[in-house]
Amino acid sequence: MQLMILAGGFGSRISEESHLLPKPLIEIGEKPIIWHIMKHYAHFGVKDFIICCGYKGNLIKEYFLNYKTYHSDFSINLRNSSVTIHNSSTEDWTVTLVETGLNSGTAKRIKIASDYLKTEEDFCLAYGDTISNVDISKLIKCHQDQGKWVTVTAGNPPGRFGGLDVSGNSIKSFKEKKDNVETWVSAGFFVINRNALTLITPEHDMWEQEPMEILASGNQLNAYFHEGFWQPMDTLRDKKLLENLWESSNPPWKLWL
Repeated sequence: MQLMILAGGFGSRISEESHLLPKPLIEIGEKPIIWHIMKHYAHFGVKDFIICCGYKGNLIKEYFLNYKTYHSDFSINLRNSSVTIHNSSTEDWTVTLVETGLNSGTAKRIKIASDYLKTEEDFCLAYGDTISNVDISKLIKCHQDQGKWVTVTAGNPPGRFGGLDVSGNSIKSFKEKKDNVETWVSAGFFVINRNALTLITPEHDMWEQEPMEILASGNQLNAYFHEGFWQPMDTLRDKKLLENLWESSNPPWKLWL
């Protein structure tokens, strides 16, 4: 299964860092947050990635083009420019980097990047600024068992995220970024059937608005309930929280030991 990562936003709420780097390259423990996301999915066997680039996407492309040298020692022969890699540290991943536009919304980014989906099977979708300890295998199984077009992970953090009106495993309505108290909210970490892409039209800017509302009203939006850790990196305060957790003896999302 492939994972599509939304990595093109401006990251305006963490402008202290994002004026220099795209948010997915902001580091937690000396590694970009997108690396943490990819390591998490790879732990569950998802190692084929499609990254939706936009703002400062050239830096994301450069990071993966030079991934081996960034993570290894090496010697350069300056006379002939040959490079010898020492203590190579790399991953068995396939990474496709897609230019999806500077000002595109999430729906348009998904639609453009869908050209690089390899088969008609389901695929995963994640935000490039959110890490978790979601069990991806159980998430995928929940999606397959329910047979709906889209499964979204439902979490229960503070109410600045999209609220979910849930009945059993069915989501009856989806409201983006309302204040909610003691309710399930959208944590992201989607599994998507290719049929859902037909709901994205040129008039749709954000995946989290019309497409998901249509899915919910048509009883095609399933919930996977996650009571564990998940945390977006929206602000500098969030970054510091994640860094403190990483420096602890047991960061909750580091399952790949």
